[in-house]
Amino acid sequence: MLDDIRAIVGDRYLLTGDAAAPWAVDATGKVQAAPFAVARPASTAEVAALIRWAAAAGRAVVPAGGLTGLTGATAAGGALVISLDRMNRVREIREEARTVTVEAGVILTKLHETVEARGLSFPLTFGARGSCMVGGFLSTNAGGSNVLRYGNTRDLVLGIEAVLPSGEVLDLMTGLHKNNSGYDLRHLLIGAEGTLGIITAAVLKLVPKPCAHATAMLAPRDLPAALTILNAVQGDSGGAVEACEFMPGDYVEAYARLHPEHGMPFDAPHPVNVLMELGSTVPRDSTPGPEGAVPLVARFEAILERFFEEGLLVDAVVARSEAQRRVMWARREAAAEVAGTRSPRVTNDVAVEVDRMDEFISRADAVLARVDPGAGRSIVAHLGDGNIHYTVWPGTLDEAEQDRMVEAIEDIVVDMRGSFSAEHGIGSFKLNSMARRKSPVALETMRAIKAALDPQGIMNPGKLLP
Repeated sequence: MLDDIRAIVGDRYLLTGDAAAPWAVDATGKVQAAPFAVARPASTAEVAALIRWAAAAGRAVVPAGGLTGLTGATAAGGALVISLDRMNRVREIREEARTVTVEAGVILTKLHETVEARGLSFPLTFGARGSCMVGGFLSTNAGGSNVLRYGNTRDLVLGIEAVLPSGEVLDLMTGLHKNNSGYDLRHLLIGAEGTLGIITAAVLKLVPKPCAHATAMLAPRDLPAALTILNAVQGDSGGAVEACEFMPGDYVEAYARLHPEHGMPFDAPHPVNVLMELGSTVPRDSTPGPEGAVPLVARFEAILERFFEEGLLVDAVVARSEAQRRVMWARREAAAEVAGTRSPRVTNDVAVEVDRMDEFISRADAVLARVDPGAGRSIVAHLGDGNIHYTVWPGTLDEAEQDRMVEAIEDIVVDMRGSFSAEHGIGSFKLNSMARRKSPVALETMRAIKAALDPQGIMNPGKLLP
């Protein structure tokens, strides 16, 4: 078997034993599953040949990118891992069409840097951008901080190329904005977590690179006041708000303990802390006036003054330099670091309607206190899209009790017609949640699609579908 794989990718790019160890774990540390082997193809043709071999041999296949997932989606015990890390070319940038064609192994930060050199931007961003890869964020339909303005991954993809479980290549590599010619197979594969095939390349949308940012830490009176401020700033700025991130007081204090060099965002602690950022592509917004003020920042400050007068805003600090802006973002993007200060931990990645986030947090805190009085929790949230990362540090090591805690939180989410998975995906960790909460009709439809495309069940088995 190894000789067959070696003939496809070459001896140097077939890894076994200790050499394959990095693919036996993931970012959570919960996955400990040694793969049969790791193949690192350099082209779509090699990926297709590997899939054809796996289909003939009846060998399970697990696609892998930057291994930054949080749901166990790359657990690969005994499977052939196909790592896309060598397929890392930015094939083409079409500046006038504002598209970029990339392979699945391109790291997100590299993509950012490459297109920004052309005065353009790929607006998807999150904390793992320095290691996550295109194929990974497509396969999980990643969200991040800029969903408020630019949407999820699906909203940023025009075309994809994928190798199906049969080994055939599905070529949907088009830059068309409109294509109403049957089922949208592109969107079917995005978010499928490698269970329907392996995405090998994509055509992505680009936007003009912002020439000015206005970034601030805000202390609203409460969470509903934060949403009122967000909506008003969106209206007054013509929709310029790119991100609006919520951090409660205990999270901010925990970060300050980890990074005392950054200190606290305000002179006094506040229970509600919000990072808000506006972006503009209009040159006049970035050209300082006679007094040296950047117009976008000055306009943002003028908007905020009204909320002080109305009592909606208690405190605010506006970034005066790029260094200050980076500290503000470092605080928000340290969510995994803060959550990792205690173990074990149970991650709840939920979504509710944006005007009910405060209700969810209050109800979840009450349930947590009742179900597990010894538990703690850490929260960060994307205020603009209703996505709450409610991480629990359980007071028990009993996995059954931990699952009961998750189920209790899910009860709240379901009652509020929310989602138990907002942006992290399902993988293997949330299979119980899928079985409990997903509509039986939806599950049967998904199983029918899986069976039609992957009748042998070789593509990332044991993931997504309970």
